[in-house]
Amino acid sequence: MAAAGTLINGPVSDGGLNLTAAGHWIAKHARALEPIVEDAARSNAAVRRVVIDVSKVDDFDTYGVWLVERTMRIWRSRGAETEIVGLSEADGRLFAKVQSGVQKLTPLPRRSNSIMATLESVGRTMGAVWADTLLFSQMAGSLVVASLRVLVKPHSFRFTSMVNHLERVGWNAVPIILLITLLIGAILAQQGIFHFRTFGADIYVVDMVGVLVLREVGVLIVCIMVAGRSGSAYTAELGSMKMREEVDALQTMGFDPVEVLILPRIAALMITVPILTFLGSMAALYGGGMVAWLYGGIDPQVFLARLHDSISVKSFAVGMIKAPFMAIVIGLVACVEGLQVKGSAESLGAKTTDSVVKSIFLVIVLDGAFAIFFASIGV
Repeated sequence: MAAAGTLINGPVSDGGLNLTAAGHWIAKHARALEPIVEDAARSNAAVRRVVIDVSKVDDFDTYGVWLVERTMRIWRSRGAETEIVGLSEADGRLFAKVQSGVQKLTPLPRRSNSIMATLESVGRTMGAVWADTLLFSQMAGSLVVASLRVLVKPHSFRFTSMVNHLERVGWNAVPIILLITLLIGAILAQQGIFHFRTFGADIYVVDMVGVLVLREVGVLIVCIMVAGRSGSAYTAELGSMKMREEVDALQTMGFDPVEVLILPRIAALMITVPILTFLGSMAALYGGGMVAWLYGGIDPQVFLARLHDSISVKSFAVGMIKAPFMAIVIGLVACVEGLQVKGSAESLGAKTTDSVVKSIFLVIVLDGAFAIFFASIGV
């Protein structure tokens, strides 16, 4: 068996170090060679010039050449000059190939203090928010242009596609919307009765449920459900089309993807969300009335009479006015995120998640903006 290679220290003079390599520098002797070069680099850390004589090396392979090159790089990183002498023609070509493929190590990022890291994080977040705002604005503008084009040429509108989405977004969503809003109304009534009973004001739970459901909770719960159910589906569908280059194919054929893919979807949302809001609000009132009867002892006729006195058409109109605007927001966010999907399943999953989170966030922000607006005009 061939002996492992060695690395012998020569005399050190004027900051220069002479090393002589001998033996077999091959991968089979890696366990013996690694400690040798590490000890040499560690014990001669302060030298200014290093010369390695490899004329006595019996055999080199790629591993041995890389080991020598790595050792030289360590000294070069400390500011020392390095030189290899005694190379045969074949070994010289091998060294040249290894050196040509060597990449510089990526320096470790400098540690920043917590204040700078926080400011950097805030800056990156605001940059992402600004980029999203530009994308949403661009999509809104494209949607307006496509809508005007459809108004000029009504026959170009994808009516069949819109009807398909009406069924999927609206009709198929009715059961889960009714169930969720029924439970929300029941919970509101139960909690109201539980706390109002302390003051002997059980009847006022009707006022609370009526106003909350018609003005805020009904439309908000429905839109959150639509964002999670239909918005995520829009993003996944458009993202899959983007991954399969179907969107690019539409553009190649001369079709506008906004007019073909996005306008029917958002039109379906604008139609179905107000309808679902109405159905959800009625279900929530029914759930509240049922709990008020069974748990609070409030007769249904008394509940309906009090509800008639406590709410007005304005309360109902406030919730219904919000619905189409929230539908537009959900549709815009879902479609924008879907068209931002790259060519991987990971990207599709990330954008679908972003779509749901951003839609719910913007729906709540829009609801707050409407609440401020209606309060300012006394509605």
